[in-house]
Amino acid sequence: MKNPLLILAGVVVCSISIPILISVVSYDDINVSTQVKEVKELVTKAPVADTKKEKEVINYETVDKKTPIINVYNHKLGKVQAMNMEEYLCGVLAGEMSAEFDIEALKAQALAARTYVKYKENQGPNSKHKNALVCTDFRHCQEYKSPEELEKRNGKAWMKSSYKKIKQAVDETKGQIITYKGKPILTLYFSTSSGKTENSEEVFSSAYPYLKSVDSPYDKNAPKYISALELSNGDFANLFKKSYSNIKIDASNLSNQVKVKKRSEGGAVETIKIGNKEIKGTDVRNILSLNSANFDIKFENNSVKINVKGYGHGVGMSQWGAQGMAEDGYKYYEILSHYYTGTNITDIY
Repeated sequence: MKNPLLILAGVVVCSISIPILISVVSYDDINVSTQVKEVKELVTKAPVADTKKEKEVINYETVDKKTPIINVYNHKLGKVQAMNMEEYLCGVLAGEMSAEFDIEALKAQALAARTYVKYKENQGPNSKHKNALVCTDFRHCQEYKSPEELEKRNGKAWMKSSYKKIKQAVDETKGQIITYKGKPILTLYFSTSSGKTENSEEVFSSAYPYLKSVDSPYDKNAPKYISALELSNGDFANLFKKSYSNIKIDASNLSNQVKVKKRSEGGAVETIKIGNKEIKGTDVRNILSLNSANFDIKFENNSVKINVKGYGHGVGMSQWGAQGMAEDGYKYYEILSHYYTGTNITDIY
């Protein structure tokens, strides 16, 4: 028979240790469960903003020198005027872009306008406006409107609000220009793309490494993204006969005499055969007064229907594309980097 004292001791030990073990295990389960619940609550309560890294705002204002005075040929007055560069740019901005645009788009335009002047300066004297870097005629240089012109056209209220916004865009980018390998670039810009910009060599013959075709999806919101023209077969044929004396074209059979031969990377018509002649898309644009060279031609019964995408030459920065990017949160330097390939921003004064 086993020792009664040993049996009694075993019963006592078990009666004490089993409750303690159960308590420990239960406490661990409860503790783990509580920790999991707390972690879940923390994840749930964590703000969404904490998971997003905010864009770094770059400050390009590194130089503070006196603003230069430049000579501008005022084609309306027929004389050269000495102007403060930044004041001149306010007049250009007011002439080239709507003050209703986002401030970042206006800043991008300010740099494009300022860089254009510096590019012209590097090119040397111009025979069309001697003793002046630039003129006020948009057909040759950049549009410019004086404060007096703007107030007369838009009123004092506009000057206090909209012109103030234009001046802000110029002031906040003082002295900044766009450069490629340290030199000011040719800052071509235009109103509205067809969804892609154009390679410079496909429109103007000259190739620039920073004027390359890029996507420009925001232009679809522009008022002149799509336009159309309808002509009779006879009017269509006559317009080309006036421009080319040796062209052979029969108005009664146009569908077999008109064919697009080549398109650019951006979608514009490079060459089109009309009758017995191959014509540049840009020339067709001028002859028919189209908004751009990105067009399609359809023939229906006795009429010619032309659908056009975009407005302008399509090279460089699209102004409505810049506006769309700005509305979507892009900064002016991001807009410029997108439209002018491989460029940098340099503060020169």
